[in-house]
Amino acid sequence: MDTEDTGYGKSDIINSGAIDAPEFPYLPKLPKSYRPKIGLIGCGGISEYHLQAYVDLGLDVVALCSRDISKAEAHRDRFYPDAQVFDDYHELLKCQNIDIIDATPHPPERVAIIEDSLRACKHVLSQKPFVLDLEVGEGLVTLAREQNCLLAVNQNGRWAPHFSYMRHVIAAGCIGEVSHLSLSMQWDHSWTADTPFDDLKHLLLYDFAVHWFDICTVFFGNQDALSVSAQLKKSPQHKNKSPMIASIIIDYPSGQACLNFNGHVIFGQQDQLTVSGDKGTLRSTGPSLSEQTVTLSNTDGHATPDLQGDWFTNGFQGTMSELCCAIEEERQPNHSAQNNLRTLALTYAALASADDEGLPKIPGEVRQAST
Repeated sequence: MDTEDTGYGKSDIINSGAIDAPEFPYLPKLPKSYRPKIGLIGCGGISEYHLQAYVDLGLDVVALCSRDISKAEAHRDRFYPDAQVFDDYHELLKCQNIDIIDATPHPPERVAIIEDSLRACKHVLSQKPFVLDLEVGEGLVTLAREQNCLLAVNQNGRWAPHFSYMRHVIAAGCIGEVSHLSLSMQWDHSWTADTPFDDLKHLLLYDFAVHWFDICTVFFGNQDALSVSAQLKKSPQHKNKSPMIASIIIDYPSGQACLNFNGHVIFGQQDQLTVSGDKGTLRSTGPSLSEQTVTLSNTDGHATPDLQGDWFTNGFQGTMSELCCAIEEERQPNHSAQNNLRTLALTYAALASADDEGLPKIPGEVRQAST
């Protein structure tokens, strides 16, 4: 048997080995001097992660609101003992000292909260997914502009340490123009079985994969996707009513993104993301969203940064601190609602494609979410 190494499939470019990883400010940062007062509306399950992240970063929450005031009181006692509590968000909005509203309820209830907050001249951080209708989202963007307020969306994945570092690397041109993104994610999402999440028609694409649709819009820069095709599969072994297997292809002018999800992997979970450009490759891999190792490969060699932090803490810190920095610097935040409409257009197109047996859909032409 001939065992000679023919070099088949290998690059002609010789890589010089390990190099120092470039340094980037991938962790959330506070504004230079601006310290806003924050009011949180909605004290459901996700809100405690917001509040813990804010406490850790030193942000000041001065008011909490829930229709069940006992939930607001419990959050106050646990996180911000001096905060006021309300069971009517209209009363909270009357507080003149509040600068930013963190609106956490689900989209149907959240639209009115955002509208009323903007009319009260408050900046707003909206939970994701932002809206269920692009026209509604465009209206909120217009209202924010008219009120001279900033409106951002809690796409917290952008500040997960591996995603945040990777987007800084790409923005710095270290891998050149992105031509391909490949995701293979196998994890256990079966905890959502027998919960309200499982009643969502598109739990996987709408509630979960929206993070990766968002990252695609970030990593491919200013390019608008040309088309999206998505297919779902439900296995009889899965506990969920919703399909837990999905494959999505997104075509861009300069390349393609291929996303593969399996949300019912009980053993040997693995998450790997590869982003290729004409000057290098980025790869992130690990057993979970909070345990990721990033490698940058280019003509200089291979670099592996020692990343600190985790998805939930840094994600929720990042979305609020970036909004605070944008207010101080009088600019739009990079997770503005206007920016997020591109993510939603991608998401809605994927939902429509999945409903139509995988036929490609054009982002922007599908105006509403099929949840």
